[in-house]
Order: sequence, then structure tokens, then C-alpha cells
Amino acid sequence: MSNDAYFIEGLRTGRETVLQEIYDQFFSKVRTFVIQNKGNTTDAEDVFHNALIQLYIRLKNRQLTINSSFEAYLFTTCKNLWRRELNKKRVTKTLVVELEDKETENAFALLEQEQWELYIQKFQLLSENCRKVLTLLFNGTSYDEIVETFSYSSKVVARQRVFKCKAKLTKLIKEDAKFSKIKKL
Repeated sequence: MSNDAYFIEGLRTGRETVLQEIYDQFFSKVRTFVIQNKGNTTDAEDVFHNALIQLYIRLKNRQLTINSSFEAYLFTTCKNLWRRELNKKRVTKTLVVELEDKETENAFALLEQEQWELYIQKFQLLSENCRKVLTLLFNGTSYDEIVETFSYSSKVVARQRVFKCKAKLTKLIKEDAKFSKIKKL
């Protein structure tokens, strides 16, 4: 019986002496591979044991044909298992980062919503004229158009009106207790 057949039959029957021989002969190569690829000895042991279990199940459930040597087949199985493990870790890490980013994004969205609500609440307290002036300004209307719309005598008067309305809105917002809470965030 060849060495490959010996190992395959020993694995199929679960003979402890053969399992120990497999471990003694082949584990160090797997450990070296795993350590060189971002793992440690414990990871290598887990991969090696999982590969042996996988091979055992395949041998029990169906006739397994190994076209290469037993060593090459076992090593390839271990490499594939380790690569899958690394991919799972990378995906998990990515998901954690994405979840953290999503959490931060949600916190900023909530903060922006609170700021917007405070702004709207205080905006409504302004005079009708100030609301109209600021609405036009915030919508990109030029000072020339504001002068025409409100029949102001000049752009200087329009700028003064905008300045006073902004100052009033800013004062209303800063005086609110919610502003200091939002500001601390």
C-alpha cells in the first residue's frame, strides 16, 4: 500500500496512529503557510483540523479520488479553508466599519434635523418682511431683484435689511436652550 493510500485509509477509518502521523508529517507546512498569511499557530491548528474533518466526511460519504499526492491534496484543502477564513474576517471588518460609518452618519443626520427644526422654529418668529427677504436671499435672488421686489431705494438699503434680518434670526437661535445643547454635540 502506498503512503497516500495508507493515509487515506487511516483517515477513513479514523485510526489514531495514522491521524498522528498525518499531523506529524504535514502540520508544520500548513502552520508556516497560515503564519505567513496573517494567521497564528491556533489558526493553523483550526484550519488543519477542519481540513481533516472535511476530508473524513468526504471519504465517508463517497469515494474520494485524489489525483495528486495526499500531502498536496491536504495542503490545498488547508489553503482554501484559510483563504475563506481571511475573506470572512475581511468582510466582517468591512461590515463593522460600514456599521460604524452608518451609525455616525445617522448621528449627523439627527443633528442636522435638530438644527433645521430649530432654524425653522426661529425663522417663523421673524417678521413677514424678514422671512420674505431671507427666503429670496437663500434662494439665490440677487440684491438687485430684492431692491425691485421690496421697492428699496438702493442695494445698500437691501443689504442693511438682510443684515438686520440675519442678525435677528441668529440672536433668536442663540438664545434658545436647544442651541447650546446642539452646539455641544
